[in-house]
Amino acid sequence: MVKICCIGAGYVGGPTMAVIALKCPSIEVAVVDISVPRINAWNSYQLPIYEPGLDAVVKQCRGKNLFFSTDVEKHVREADIVFVSVNTPTKTRGLGAGKAADLTYWESAARMIADVSKSDKIVVEKSTVPVKTAEAIEKILTHNSKGIKFQILSNPEFLAEGTAIQDLFNPDRVLIGGRETPEGNKAVQALKDVYAHWVPEDRILTTNLWSAELSKLAANAFLAQRISSVNAMSALCEATGADVTQVSYAVSKDTRIGPKFLNASVGFGGSCFQKDILNLVYICECNGLPEVAEYWKQVIKINDYQKNRFANRVVSSMFNTVSNKKIAILGFAFKKDTGDTRETPAIDVCKGLLGDKARLSIFDPQVTVDQIQRDLTMKKFDWDHSLHLQPMSPTTVKQVTCVWDAYEATKDAHGICILTEWDEFKNLDFKRIYDNMQKPAFVFDGRNIVNVDQLREIGFIVYSIGKPLDAWLKDMPAVA
Repeated sequence: MVKICCIGAGYVGGPTMAVIALKCPSIEVAVVDISVPRINAWNSYQLPIYEPGLDAVVKQCRGKNLFFSTDVEKHVREADIVFVSVNTPTKTRGLGAGKAADLTYWESAARMIADVSKSDKIVVEKSTVPVKTAEAIEKILTHNSKGIKFQILSNPEFLAEGTAIQDLFNPDRVLIGGRETPEGNKAVQALKDVYAHWVPEDRILTTNLWSAELSKLAANAFLAQRISSVNAMSALCEATGADVTQVSYAVSKDTRIGPKFLNASVGFGGSCFQKDILNLVYICECNGLPEVAEYWKQVIKINDYQKNRFANRVVSSMFNTVSNKKIAILGFAFKKDTGDTRETPAIDVCKGLLGDKARLSIFDPQVTVDQIQRDLTMKKFDWDHSLHLQPMSPTTVKQVTCVWDAYEATKDAHGICILTEWDEFKNLDFKRIYDNMQKPAFVFDGRNIVNVDQLREIGFIVYSIGKPLDAWLKDMPAVA
């Protein structure tokens, strides 16, 4: 029986291994992590991450051919294929701080694999890593190998949170990069055989190691670039009276462009886009390509500009001050159908409003109070380090309350900011909300999900990203 072990039981490792176990009943899959609470959660009825469909997959396989354990060394020793899916956060200090990937966790995983292995292994990079990481890992494994042979493969993950299980069941492509040697080709084939249980062969692409590593960074950079492009257009639409929804629809009808990732919003978030672009920028700078680095930096700059513009719009619309005013924040996750708050635009918007002394009442159907408080007190990039390296007990932000109901959040509020596109927000009783708010009542829609005309009829002053401005907003001070 082939044995697979995955180091790292997070957003990538957990769902990916659960689907492999489901689709390959003849393979034994173990997901290992040093975090006891996390593994306990994977073994309980309340999984540590929310992902539609994940629950059913895990419960079907757990205890049969899918196991979650803290006994990292045992499972690594027994495995034929070891996936490494540990964090690669952005460095916060030292060389490349704020841009380069921190490979501390990766390196310690590689040293541990070399240390405990008693038989030849295929080691698979699953985390997003800088180009040439495989080379560094290979050196660590070879220099510590004690005669055991290791083959390194790059198998980047392209799933999107919120649709991860569907993406894993039916991927656009599976990419496997390996050394172009007889041993390398054999290792690639072994991993190909795993995916071939359910993925059509023409969707399994094989490349050299560096192409696979760079493809992941490139894919995320291209996607983020599309979002920043349409967000840049949204600012121009507001200035000229055009409607960004109409513009992006017209643009998307060009088959060379297509409709995906063309929705204007308060900005992109998630653990990958910003981190991967910063990583790309750093790699370009290190390889003497400052113009290329500068090009990709603009994608992040526009994203930051969009978040600041939104927060400034809220303040300027409400008589240029939100001091001591209650603002309802609907949605804190970086997108719907996930509880993930990493790099969510909500953090920057909330911090901007708190800086102007607003009182915030936050509701998100999947994000815990603890997580929200932690996010609002943490320094940039700290979120991506292991929990025990994060600030222990976050100091509570006094001006923030978290509630479990949109109507409670909006009661007596001066304004509402919609920051995540949860479906339930589209169906709220806005007449009831309006009646319980301070007047004038404002809605700032950061996801363009509400019916603007309907809300204006009720009496709201509405700001929707990239849409023609409400007469009220035109008369307010210009947004810096």
